[in-house]
Amino acid sequence: MTGTGTPLRVGLVGYGLAGSVFHAPLIAATDGLVLDTVVTSSPERREQARAEFPDVRFAASPDELWQRADSLDLIVIASPNKTHVPIATAALKAGLPVVVDKPLAGSAAEARELAALAEERGLLLSVFQNRRWDNDFLTLARLVAAGELGDVQRFESRFERWRPQLKGGWRESGAPEEIGGLLYDLGSHVVDQALVLFGPAVRVYAEADVRRPGAETDDDTFIAITHANGVRSHLYASATTAQLGPRFRVLGSVAGYVKHGLDPQEADLREGRRPGRGPGWGLEPESLWGRIGAGESPLTGGGHPVETEPGDYPAYYAGIATALREGTAPPVTAHEAAAALDVLEAARRSAREGIVVTLEVRS
Repeated sequence: MTGTGTPLRVGLVGYGLAGSVFHAPLIAATDGLVLDTVVTSSPERREQARAEFPDVRFAASPDELWQRADSLDLIVIASPNKTHVPIATAALKAGLPVVVDKPLAGSAAEARELAALAEERGLLLSVFQNRRWDNDFLTLARLVAAGELGDVQRFESRFERWRPQLKGGWRESGAPEEIGGLLYDLGSHVVDQALVLFGPAVRVYAEADVRRPGAETDDDTFIAITHANGVRSHLYASATTAQLGPRFRVLGSVAGYVKHGLDPQEADLREGRRPGRGPGWGLEPESLWGRIGAGESPLTGGGHPVETEPGDYPAYYAGIATALREGTAPPVTAHEAAAALDVLEAARRSAREGIVVTLEVRS
């Protein structure tokens, strides 16, 4: 627990897409946090960071942070997936709380080992599952909690893109140590959302395909989850979808909810817009609101529009600041991340062997 007063000083490891687009702007926008140091050896990325954060310091490697651990209050790891476990381990051993971009690890066992280390040291360990604060997910969670769909029977979630050409880089590498592919990238989001909404998984079936010429790892993946409460989740993650489906289609005993389009926050962050600078953060136009109803397609006027909740990525780091100062649980725990990795590992096995994988429900 850290006392109130001066801002908590954050060391950010990595300034690629995750570090520069998501973490740095959200840290800087959070009351009680200050971006102190960015770890990158790239001169171009240093200039990029300095342009937006003139007072930030730089380090060439995470080891430099451990040497002055007493001057930092939080480490955020936004480096490539294969580095998450070793850097998080080193940070915890240096006595520093840690936030890790998803996925926390390559396996649920590694995630639980990290959780045990954090608990042993009495340190915060959290995972950046920002899609829990997407506008559509917040809206759906509200509808489910209010019982407006009745008993939910099927949850369909699509995180689809049309990227027929490879971009290159570690995310598309087939080397197992890179933890690349869509299953662990977009799959981490859709699985986490399903577990938050509908609880533990008991059975998993998956199909993972490599569609694009020259691709080394999955770029078109489907995951079917049977939850302990009987809800079935059908989850799609794809880079090869020429016609995008609805982001959500949720079917209940009373009504269904259909929502198209992605939350605007990532696009806004990429364009340099920042939360807290002007009104309207996370809002979308009425034309993109989802519809709730029964008996007719929303595309032909069925049901009625439901106002979309504002997206709220800043809520994640606000929750981290509160957890550090007050000793409360972080907004996403390492054990929740491990449960999602149980599903991702089961999905990988299912797709490889063509079987349905049964999971034990952990207490």
